[in-house]
Amino acid sequence: MFMKSIQVYVRSLAQLVDMTIQDFPSRRDYNHYQKQKIHQYRDELIAQCLNVPVNSLRYIIAEQGKPYLANSGLQFNHSHSQQNYALAISQNLQDIGVDIESLDRKIRFEALAQHAFHPDEYQCWKALDEDVRYWFKVWTTKEAILKAHGMGIRLDLNTLNTHMHPVHDQGQILDDRLGVFAYQCFDMKDSMLSVAWRSDIGCGQFILPQIQIFHTQN
Repeated sequence: MFMKSIQVYVRSLAQLVDMTIQDFPSRRDYNHYQKQKIHQYRDELIAQCLNVPVNSLRYIIAEQGKPYLANSGLQFNHSHSQQNYALAISQNLQDIGVDIESLDRKIRFEALAQHAFHPDEYQCWKALDEDVRYWFKVWTTKEAILKAHGMGIRLDLNTLNTHMHPVHDQGQILDDRLGVFAYQCFDMKDSMLSVAWRSDIGCGQFILPQIQIFHTQN
């Protein structure tokens, strides 16, 4: 059986963005610079994967705002936290999404859990004594699923149930609005990374693709 796969490239944002906000007259200018550097790096990685020149890449924007590559079956999605950048690429899976969050990010965990967690997720988090890593698994998985679908934040997060297991790091959802998606979480010590993709359902099971994580330096 042909193994489906996803490659995830993770890099420190400090290595990618070599200037700081103090080097710019405003936060808006810095954010624009940061976005440019991220897109430049994304394009370099995608061009390497496709073995084509960077200037040959053409993007189209779907109705819901998600970018796709024109004339290519390659799927991609990217995310960045305060510390890291992540790019997920697949040539044989449809509708992939990725989200990465720094585990030391200052968050009002209780308030956001009440707002964004499904009652089942909230109850499990409480039963785990408000475990921080479980919280980030749920949060990043929701983001990755919505990014994979393309819906983004146009859905109330507390109505989406990831069915996140208290111990296991993967699962599958069947949602009438989104369809069937599967996900895998990775504890990166300083951050939580979640990858999601459109899945098939059969006998309540799914086959995990091969997910490779590359920590890039340049």
